[in-house]
Parts: sequence; structure tokens; C-alpha cells
Amino acid sequence: MSRRQAPRWWYETGARVPLWARAVSRLYAALVALRVRLYRMGLLRSRKAGAPVVVVGNLVAGGSGKTPLTIAIVERLRAEGWTPGVASRGYGRADDSKALWVESTTPAAQGGDEPVLIARQAEAKVRVDRDRAAAARALAAAGCDIVVCDDGLQHYALARDVEIEVIDGRRRHGNGLPQPAGPMREPAGRGATCDFRVLNAGSDPDIAAGFGEWPMWLAPGDAVPLLGGRTLPLSAFAGKRVHAVAGIGDPERFFTMLRALDIAVVPHAFPDHHAYVEDDLRFGSDLPVLMTAKDAVKCAAFVTERHYAVPVRAELPEAFWVAFLAKLPPSALRASSPA
Repeated sequence: MSRRQAPRWWYETGARVPLWARAVSRLYAALVALRVRLYRMGLLRSRKAGAPVVVVGNLVAGGSGKTPLTIAIVERLRAEGWTPGVASRGYGRADDSKALWVESTTPAAQGGDEPVLIARQAEAKVRVDRDRAAAARALAAAGCDIVVCDDGLQHYALARDVEIEVIDGRRRHGNGLPQPAGPMREPAGRGATCDFRVLNAGSDPDIAAGFGEWPMWLAPGDAVPLLGGRTLPLSAFAGKRVHAVAGIGDPERFFTMLRALDIAVVPHAFPDHHAYVEDDLRFGSDLPVLMTAKDAVKCAAFVTERHYAVPVRAELPEAFWVAFLAKLPPSALRASSPA
């Protein structure tokens, strides 16, 4: 299962929004506002996890760079002395009706592409469950003293201590309209209530964070051969043509990163969370194939020696980490206190 491509009118300047989409979006916005009001009135209740919770989310449908930031947060928390765990819905699982512990060896079809990637790169406990409050409680019961929720800004059933909105630096909020007229899950003003707003600039030096936003850059690592073997620096592909595969929220971000390294990209964009089959990677030539790490976890069954994953590392200013750690509740600070 994969999400369809975003309608062109969400992000293309001047694209006309169909009248039916505008009509449905008004109903969608009213239902979102009603749901928020019910939580504020206490008619719907948020549940605590038994450990501090950090929610990394966005206001638009689709990806914006949440997973690289989630991994960076987990790694920083561990360095500070915590034992973090990650809660996720596990979008794209074959059966998302059952909760599951995700390991680095869990097939992406069972655990979801992003949870499997997190389990591999962050080496943390990962729990997937449609009920993210239940997932967070399971992590706390398993010994995690802080929970990072990958997505879930709108999952108000889970009480949280810190909220982070991640914004795609290139597409931002699109036309700013509610779904399906636009990409918005909630009004853009909701971001002002979050503790942090992180702007995903990718590797584009021309994208600058605005007032109240923290910049995040994505630094590519070496190309990892999917059949095993020695990694290659991306400079080894400079001046050469490659097939580039990206099934993420904004595939162009991946292609731009490679082009900036003087790699001649033949782009192949797929919908976010695309479920790959062997024919998807048959391009009629023997060029090397570079793909995102998120896509690579779904392609192990039919890759060749020409296929490489390109992992990215989220980098943020040290001032962000100082401010982030200061936001955590006092009960969580015990783990990083000197013995």
C-alpha cells in the first residue's frame, strides 16, 4: 500500500482547486476544529504514557523530514544518558490492526518503512500501533524513560510534553488550504502552539529559516551497497549518470542533493511509502541506482550489485539542542545528571 501523489493544486502556483475539493475541505476543517474543541473541553481525553513524550510531526499530509529528525533526537537523548524509545503508527504495514515490536530485521511490509529504518539507524526500541498512546505506554513499560513519537501531532489521545513541527523548506504549507483542497491536516496557525518549528532545508543553501524556525540540514552519507560490501563516497559518482529513486514526501529534495554533488541524475519519483515491486527498478540500462535509505528497506528482495542506499543525517544548530533539552520535564533530567 502506498499513498497517492499529492494533487498538483496543493503545491503548484496558479493551479486551480476544483470546486468539489473546496466544498469537502470546509467540512474537513469543521470536523478538525470540533475534535480539537472536544479535547479542550475534556469530553475527549489524552492519556499519559508513564514517561515524557516528544512528538515530531507536521501539519501537512505526507512527508516533511520527520524521520531523520526523530533519529537525530533519539541519538542525542541517548548521548545525554536517556533510554529513548520510538512510537509510530507504522504507515504502510500490511496489517496495521496489530501492535508490533519492530526490529532491524523486521520486513518493511510488516513493520512499516520508517519504523524499520529507525530501528536500523537509531538502534532503539520501536513500537508500532495505530493507538500511539498504547505504543508509548508499552515503551515505558519496556524500560524506556522517554518516548519519541514519529508523527502524531494530530494524535491528541497521546499526552505530550514537547511538540515539534517539521516544515518542508521547499514546499512549506503549499496553498495553505485544508484537505483535499490543500495539504493541511490542521490550520497553519497550529504551528505557533508547538514548542519548536524545524525547517527542513535539505541540502539547499538557498533555503533559510524564518522567524521562530530552527534550520535542519540533511547531510548525505556514503553510498551503501544493498548486497553488502564496502561503502562508496558519493564523490565516486560525480560526473557520472545514475538512476535516482525516491519514494518520499518530496522526491525532488533527494534528486537536488545528488545534483549538488555533480551527479548526473536520471530521476525516478514514486509516491510516499510506495510498495516496490521488481519491475519498478527495471530502467533499461546498467547505470548505478542510488535510492533513499527509506526506500532501500523495501527493496532487499530484488536488488543487484548496482543498487545503493544513500542515508542522510539531520544536523541542527547546537542552540536547538540546548533549548530542546531545557524543555524536557524535570523528571526526565535525572538520567543526564552527574552521578
